[in-house]
Amino acid sequence: MTSYRPQLETACRAASLAGDHLRAHFSGRLIVDELSAHDVKLRIDKECQQIIRNTLADDWPAYSFLGEEGGCGGEVEWIVDPLDGTVNYYYGIPLFCVSIALRVHGVTQLGCVYAPMVGEMFTALRGEPALLNGQSINVSSRDRMERAIVFIGHGSHDQSGEEGIRRFAHLSARVCKIRILGTAALTLCYVAAGRMDAYVENSIHLWDFAAAQLILESAGGDFRYTPRANDPLTGSVIAWNGRIPLLSVLDQI
Repeated sequence: MTSYRPQLETACRAASLAGDHLRAHFSGRLIVDELSAHDVKLRIDKECQQIIRNTLADDWPAYSFLGEEGGCGGEVEWIVDPLDGTVNYYYGIPLFCVSIALRVHGVTQLGCVYAPMVGEMFTALRGEPALLNGQSINVSSRDRMERAIVFIGHGSHDQSGEEGIRRFAHLSARVCKIRILGTAALTLCYVAAGRMDAYVENSIHLWDFAAAQLILESAGGDFRYTPRANDPLTGSVIAWNGRIPLLSVLDQI
């Protein structure tokens, strides 16, 4: 069996370098490349992606690169979100992360998610336990919806918004608390670490969850992704600790 530990070490180094860059400019003056009603594109996104791309290519020059800020896939590809939680970052909210995954022939072999403001590095290698700063993590043992904390996300500028609001209303009456973090990768890692219990999102991209999906599953969680018919890189996600009856509750909507 091929070991991807050397590649994971490179991914962690790349995530750390990008995280250092983000932390150094946090709450500083930012260059906005594009500003819309519900989103913002920052120059620092592209800067971090270039830092990551250069670091990965130095060690693994033959691998393809697919990132939020461009690139193309291949049989062996890095999947990168250089700044997951851009709006949070733009508003000075310290909830954001760097996400890097390696996919080989369609199977994710490693995942690395780094939250630079708190120094938390979530990692996983396929077939091995999920780790937080080198220590094993597991999903929560909670099995009752009324004790669960669930993350909800939904689009605000496409057809996913209405369905997401229905889910929000339905679940909020059946769980302990509802939360929205604004960063998919970090949300999934929080479920992996047992801090929260589930995550439901109507519109998400591959680079948002590729690394964190493996981390969650390696921590004992369940993950379901339904791609859009016209865009396999975008779809909906249901992720949970594998214990609460989330699917049966969602089926009631």
